[in-house]
Amino acid sequence: MWRGLWTLVARAARGPRSPRPCTRQGSGAPAPGSGATIFALSSGQGRCGIAVIRTSGPASGQALRSLTAPRDLPPARKACLRLLSDPRSEEPLDHALVLWFPGPQSFTGEDCAEFYVHGGPAVVSGVLQALGSVPGLRPAEAGEFTRRAFAHGKLSLTEVEGLADLIHAETEAQRRQALRQLDGELSHLCRGWAETLTKALAHVEAYIDFGEDDNLEEGVLDQGGSAWGVGGGNIWHLSPQRPPYSLSFPPSTADSEVRELEVALGAHLRDARRGQRLRSGAHVVVAGPPNAGKSSLVNLLSRKPVSIVSPEPGTTRDVLETPVDLAGFPALLSDTAGLREGVGPVEQEGVRRAQKRLEQADLILAVLDASDLASASSCNFLDTVVIPAGAGSPNGSSQRLLLVLNKSDLLPAGGPDPSPDLPPHLLLSCLTGKGLDGFLEALRKELAALCGDPSTGPPLLTRARHQHHLQGCLDALGHYKQAKDLALAAEALRVARGHLTRITGGGGTEEILDIIFRDFCVGK
Repeated sequence: MWRGLWTLVARAARGPRSPRPCTRQGSGAPAPGSGATIFALSSGQGRCGIAVIRTSGPASGQALRSLTAPRDLPPARKACLRLLSDPRSEEPLDHALVLWFPGPQSFTGEDCAEFYVHGGPAVVSGVLQALGSVPGLRPAEAGEFTRRAFAHGKLSLTEVEGLADLIHAETEAQRRQALRQLDGELSHLCRGWAETLTKALAHVEAYIDFGEDDNLEEGVLDQGGSAWGVGGGNIWHLSPQRPPYSLSFPPSTADSEVRELEVALGAHLRDARRGQRLRSGAHVVVAGPPNAGKSSLVNLLSRKPVSIVSPEPGTTRDVLETPVDLAGFPALLSDTAGLREGVGPVEQEGVRRAQKRLEQADLILAVLDASDLASASSCNFLDTVVIPAGAGSPNGSSQRLLLVLNKSDLLPAGGPDPSPDLPPHLLLSCLTGKGLDGFLEALRKELAALCGDPSTGPPLLTRARHQHHLQGCLDALGHYKQAKDLALAAEALRVARGHLTRITGGGGTEEILDIIFRDFCVGK
């Protein structure tokens, strides 16, 4: 009796045929201390109006009963007011709202309880000590609640990363991107790609298993009992009656889908690290000749006195960096020494460091004094930094540049443009703020091009491991196309599919999971 195509798909999804012991449940690795009930403060340290304390595990119901005795458990997912008491001394601790979430319909998939208490340190400490006295409960480790949600299949690994990014988001763009990833857009995309490879693998496995049998079920192989695959630059015609040989037949549906997947993977890998910039911040370097107003611009953008401002040239000797929110995008803003022939060893070192930062910048804010464009330092800066950047990098770098003419308040009112021959530029006065709105809008457009628009378009790759696995998948598909043996072709598809499943958490090692979950606070 022949198995149906669904059996082949299931086999392809399982990976290699050699049996392996299964130690995972749901979509993730086993939670640390599985079986224990954990508790922690989830709302952060310090005084506050309301503090949230949560538990997760099989003893959560007993913990809730112990602190609210003699009352029984409240109805599931319904907030109830209860008097909390220490189960050892029966001393009242606080009047609190309590919530009961029986598993698996909870955040972690386990029985959970939440206590909404008044946020004073003494109240929080008393409730935590009372929970610690309940048998079977222990304090949670950092990120353990989310890790249990991952282990029970409540979140994929990319959704876990989205949750971590949402907690740490500091700008509007970061929040939008993190929320999209938490909603599962990236994991759904990767699962769709993995399903495409599963179907392709099933077709190859079908021929390997059943290609010599005349009773092959109709529809298992493409094109009425035959399938075509690309290998070694040739087109295979897989017939149940004879081995592969080179013919110019049209490719099968599976092969066309694999080609489409290659195109999609290539497009995502060519995103120029936009997602990673959005997550960690674009590197924006403010550069120019001495006394152009670079430090004034840095202070204006950061809304605090980061740099010393002085009429004396060469005041800034080192690179000063500060993280800022620029028009809703995260950025690391660097103030640099004025570019000129240094008058001493200290300033020369400052100029060398400024030039090195320019090479590393994602975006250069080139600042010139609008009232001193004819000076030797301004002309040299235009020739060595501005014009080469406008011409484009010969190595295809994504470095961008905005030319800003500062000190526009020193120009004659209503006079002509002082620099009609310059590349596209913006007039700005850091002293009066004139031109600031136009400058910020231009800056927003540049950062949107660097970091991507988190509100539209396909999901962004926010971590280096995403790019690593997509590149590994693309490389494996290249091996598939070059394979001259069906077994090697099947293995290449299996490797490609494995890279995609690792993005969402399948087959991830404990070391990788530890790195991801350690970024969470204790109560999350």
